[in-house]
Amino acid sequence: MGLYTYDSTPIPKSDRIPKLVENLYAKMPEIESARAVLITESYKQTENEPMIIRRAKAFQHILENIPITIRDLELVVGSSTLAPRGCQTFPEFSYEWLEAEFDTVETRSADPFYISEQTKKELKEANAYWKGRTTSDLATAYMEPETLLDIEHNIFTPGNYFYNGVGHVTVKYGEVLEIGFSGIRKKAEDELASMKVSDGNYQTKSRFLEAVMISCDAAITYARRYAKLALEIAEKCSDPVRKKELLIIAQNCANVPEKGATGFYEACQSFWFVQQLLQIESSGHSISPGRFDQYMYPYYKKDLDSGKITREFAQELLDCIWVKLNDLNKCRDAASAEGFAGYSLFQNLIAGGQNEDGIDVTNDLSFMCITSSMHVFLPMPSLSVRVWNGSPHEFLIYAAELTRTGIGLPAYYNDEVIIPSLESRGLTLQDARDYNIIGCVEPQKSGKTNGWHDAAFFNMCRPLELVFSNGVDKGVQIGPKTGNVEDMKTFDEFYDAYKAQMDYAIALLVNADNAIDMAHAERAPLPFLACMVDDCIKRGKTLEQGGAVYNFTGPQGFGVANMADALYAVKKLVYDENKITMHDLKMALSTNYGKGLSNEDVAEMVSEVASAMKSAGQPVGEKEVAAILKTVVAATESEQVKANGERILKLIDAVPKFGNDIPEVDAFARDVAYTYTKPLEKYKNPRGGMFQAGLYPVSANVPLGGQTGATPDGRLAHMPVADGVSPSAGKDVNGPTAAANSVSRLDHFIASNGTLFNQKFHPSALSGREGLEKFVGLIQSYFDQKGSHMQFNVVSRETLLDAQKHPEQYKHLVVRVAGYSALFTTLSKSLQDDIIRRTEQGF
Repeated sequence: MGLYTYDSTPIPKSDRIPKLVENLYAKMPEIESARAVLITESYKQTENEPMIIRRAKAFQHILENIPITIRDLELVVGSSTLAPRGCQTFPEFSYEWLEAEFDTVETRSADPFYISEQTKKELKEANAYWKGRTTSDLATAYMEPETLLDIEHNIFTPGNYFYNGVGHVTVKYGEVLEIGFSGIRKKAEDELASMKVSDGNYQTKSRFLEAVMISCDAAITYARRYAKLALEIAEKCSDPVRKKELLIIAQNCANVPEKGATGFYEACQSFWFVQQLLQIESSGHSISPGRFDQYMYPYYKKDLDSGKITREFAQELLDCIWVKLNDLNKCRDAASAEGFAGYSLFQNLIAGGQNEDGIDVTNDLSFMCITSSMHVFLPMPSLSVRVWNGSPHEFLIYAAELTRTGIGLPAYYNDEVIIPSLESRGLTLQDARDYNIIGCVEPQKSGKTNGWHDAAFFNMCRPLELVFSNGVDKGVQIGPKTGNVEDMKTFDEFYDAYKAQMDYAIALLVNADNAIDMAHAERAPLPFLACMVDDCIKRGKTLEQGGAVYNFTGPQGFGVANMADALYAVKKLVYDENKITMHDLKMALSTNYGKGLSNEDVAEMVSEVASAMKSAGQPVGEKEVAAILKTVVAATESEQVKANGERILKLIDAVPKFGNDIPEVDAFARDVAYTYTKPLEKYKNPRGGMFQAGLYPVSANVPLGGQTGATPDGRLAHMPVADGVSPSAGKDVNGPTAAANSVSRLDHFIASNGTLFNQKFHPSALSGREGLEKFVGLIQSYFDQKGSHMQFNVVSRETLLDAQKHPEQYKHLVVRVAGYSALFTTLSKSLQDDIIRRTEQGF
């Protein structure tokens, strides 16, 4: 029995919402310069002041001067840019990549942005100040040379926080709704008053508390600017209905977020200012609203019971917030845009689940959040639902109805795995029960955690390539010398070589993350964020300095299915059954199974041969290089090479694969996943917390697969690697239940930073009530076997192929990419192809 009763009756969509969506997507997103100019002005005026004060004063200067606007028909206001879906820039983290892409950012394949010549000029002038002063500059200085070498050779990439803010947090929205920023400011004042100037930490803590007060004042001033603007527009408005709306908006912005919200409408506006301003202070994404249905519910219930609000108007307000969540945007470098394609900010909002006492707290708003995603039908928020044995069946069926629309929402999370997993990392039972999801799939306790989720992408396939090359990549020794692979007599010897390459690369990944962590603490402490996370005010530290109660670093590995299938194939074919020699396998991999090499691969082989000749003292000039090229091309395209590749591919194809409910293969995959998850958890970060593994790729399995050669699972060079813990595309041939059974046999508890399991269904599979019941049954069965997460695309292959050919006809087609959804037509073709390749399931 749950704590609340609820009304699951669907509410019609208001006429306002389609118009807001149409206005939002009328033009290409645009880059604006206002924030970069303003933060640079402020920094020039605060030289030699403590960094925390400089950050607060810069935040204040931005919020007092950045242009503001109220868009037509809006009921909830606050926009970071004048242009819909525009973005500001954050030169304090990095800027060189954007200047290098000024002339290409508008035409690139993933997430293009318009940028005017005037904006380019203004950004160049502002950026000049930041040379040598960015977090990325300092992080690079903290990294070891071998770490930078592994990054250069694409073993892992920490680019997320290397070039941007951190984000990946859920703050105490409920406290802002309750006491406002004036109340939070008072907490800082009281803490400062309790200190003595002789305290050992007085200098740092007092300046931090001053910075919190400056930041709270800045947020209040910003809202008052909107109150004034709404009044000015109302005075000129001839439409009596809109005039009344604007006057209410003005009143709301005069009250919140300065004070506590007095009703649901004010709570919606206060929530939005928090959500927006966090993303003006820093460029970190995955600022996740968390358990929105819980902290908003008291205001909704109070107004509903008093007759102050109707369910219909409450739903319209929620829908307006859903639209606004798609107004926020971020420009990434071209390579990162491929890995985060779809203009996503990964703002995860979760509904349902249990409270700190273990009682289900599904309520009216839980259902209405699902309704909002149906009404608005846009990628944000990244809606999730919590599932446990106390979840109302009606709630799960309604969530399945949303899944059936094809939007790729919601994602489903298993309380029975995530709660004990978080407890094992030091959270109290009460805090673990109150978890929410960050970004893609990362669990944390809101308002107490700096999880540093999504800290790096680690490609588990690349260390296997280094086993075959004795640690050499492109002629450079980047990994340990684990020996000539052809001399390895047992599979255990081969597997140990892989583990050695993994361990070495993981240690360097940790070095990279900790270097970046230190750089953020020194150069980009965030006082506004800190005022909404425990125990920053008590400790006198920002999150970056270790102020949060719980501190983690969570880099994610991917390619689990590829490595499980690859290593199992090597074990069976080379060592157990002696059907392939290691020499022939190595040749097949180096020649892409005889399927042809890219120009880059050929050039690399030529370079390696030339380097070997130079090392042997032989002359290498243009004539010799031409001869090497001719020899390499002839050798890699010979009939013998093609025949060998074809023979080995057929043998590999016959080996059982992960994803088909074969216990022996699945147990092997579990052990392979441990080669990443177990070594990582022994490391610590500068904030005093531990590293914890995630097994999910965002969408980086496509571009990083493009940097990876052929692998022994039969995957061809430069093709995508498997996403998350899902089976390799097309290899799970025994149906959705078999695939789920296999994935459930991985250890989801140790991957406490989250696992990601994708499935794709034909729409007919979920038709009618029977289809929905079967679908919910599949989820519950997987979760009963201790799976952690599931997400789905419900769209036919034919629809996706047609959308590629006729994108203008599919402007509103939303699909599930990885831990997020995106408009299909905004994705790069390589990512579209990856989604199309996924196995299409049916019951």
